[in-house]
Amino acid sequence: MYSQTTNRPTPKNGTSENIEARIIEAAKQEFIEKGFEQTSMSDIAAVVGINRPTLHYYFRTKDKMFQAVFSSIVSNFLPHIDAIFSKQEPFEKKLEEIIDVYFGIFSANPMLPKFIVGEIYRDVNHLIGTFCALDYDQYLHHIGELLQKEIDDNHLKKVPLQFVFMTFYSQLVFPFLSRKLSEKLFFHENPEEYSQFLQSWKRHIVAQVTHLLHS
Repeated sequence: MYSQTTNRPTPKNGTSENIEARIIEAAKQEFIEKGFEQTSMSDIAAVVGINRPTLHYYFRTKDKMFQAVFSSIVSNFLPHIDAIFSKQEPFEKKLEEIIDVYFGIFSANPMLPKFIVGEIYRDVNHLIGTFCALDYDQYLHHIGELLQKEIDDNHLKKVPLQFVFMTFYSQLVFPFLSRKLSEKLFFHENPEEYSQFLQSWKRHIVAQVTHLLHS
């Protein structure tokens, strides 16, 4: 939790913990929809149904709230990805499971990829700083070590990390960024087919990354 004081008021419509959870969820939706700069503390307070002084008992600054929101997002996938990489399974199997984790999160939060890309363009240092302040870089270091071990054991070809990063994330994220356009171009008669397409696209991602690391 990212609470700022132990002496908080408890609004009549819920416990302190419930109010904090509601604030984080409301802030997440506001940040994802509007971006960091365009979201105000007053906007978040209004969505939750509390006044601004009460909001400040929980989160004194917008940066602290952003940390809590960012943590609530990243904690849904990064520890899982680290655990998947740690399994004694073929690399292709791990890759499929990792894509399933991302697809699940992006399907539940369709605007999340746009939010992440927007924050990269707005202030990448702020995004990275938040990531490191929450100690999530430890997962990236560990995943990097596991990948390096796969390479050292001759299970994977030595490929520059930026190639792996670009190949994987471009193919992972773009279908969600371009979904409305893709539905109009290719699935206008039945937009529900897009979910079926994503399962086929998952196999494509696995094939492309595997080819990069094995050829």
